[in-house]
Amino acid sequence: MLPARNRMTRSTDFRVTVSRGVRSAQRDLVVHSLAPRDFGDADSDTADAPKVGLVVGKSVGNAVQRHRVSRQLRHASRDLLPELQSGELLVIRALPGSREAATATLQDELRVAVQRAHAKSGSRP
Repeated sequence: MLPARNRMTRSTDFRVTVSRGVRSAQRDLVVHSLAPRDFGDADSDTADAPKVGLVVGKSVGNAVQRHRVSRQLRHASRDLLPELQSGELLVIRALPGSREAATATLQDELRVAVQRAHAKSGSRP
């Protein structure tokens, strides 16, 4: 489970991250990353902890399959929190193939996608 301070809950955060963030795709998921310096109009409370949001649509499967994928991605993103910048916003969108993917596969894909997004934005080496 993600700590409450690391959960993205506001729809405006999702919208800004997806529209202005750096996109990085993998086979089973897409990551949108927005560094804190890229959103000057955001609230000051977002500047302390990185926030992660999940988008798992109906194309992934029925409710049971979507919740399973959500749990796997939450677990993977919790392990990834130390690699995120303070105040960074991260949206993870699950693709239909994620329903058959193993947890380890999703973790690896998420790590690679975040590293690529950081490389594109120049925020991490």
